[in-house]
Amino acid sequence: MKNENGQKSDTMPESVDVAPEESAEPLEVQDVPPIPEEEDLTPEEGEPGEPEDPSEALQQEKAALTDRLLRLQADFDNFRKRTARDRTEVARRTTEDLIQEILSVLDHFGLGLANAREHDAKPTVLEGFELVYDQLLQGLGKFGLQPIDATGEPFNPNLHEALTQLPSTEVPTGHVIEQTRQGYKLGERLLRPAQVVVSSGESSSDNTHDEAPEETP
Repeated sequence: MKNENGQKSDTMPESVDVAPEESAEPLEVQDVPPIPEEEDLTPEEGEPGEPEDPSEALQQEKAALTDRLLRLQADFDNFRKRTARDRTEVARRTTEDLIQEILSVLDHFGLGLANAREHDAKPTVLEGFELVYDQLLQGLGKFGLQPIDATGEPFNPNLHEALTQLPSTEVPTGHVIEQTRQGYKLGERLLRPAQVVVSSGESSSDNTHDEAPEETP
């Protein structure tokens, strides 16, 4: 250090006494509650719980999954059957509506052929139209169309539509004398009934004329 005259001094500075810091107060250790012992978590008797045997748990899971799979398979099978049934019904209705529109064409075609036969049309022309008519019926027959032949058959209210009754000595009572309009079936379903004239049998006037007159005494 330097003295007052600016000369360097070789003397060491006096040591400075430093009061020691007061020691920190000791920490008080609080009482820690004891850790409770683990309770027995096993289910009591009569209460449901997880099976102790892992294989039993796997069996239960397998049974649940098997039941779910069977239910899904049943639902899918019902859906498949319902879809197939709906598709068949739509196809049937579409075919029925289409053929209903064609029936009027068949009616006029048949009337034209009958008129041509009555007026002695050329055989070649008549044969050509008959061939086309038959081909049309065969094509519609592939879709289930079946004509109903009612002439001479017993009257069937499920297939025939009676327009009137006429007496007849040749056709038995309750049988069809004449078919005025062709009837058709589509598969097992009646598409259009045949319009017919039904025989009422011999008239009473015919029976009177046939009987011989009684002789007077």
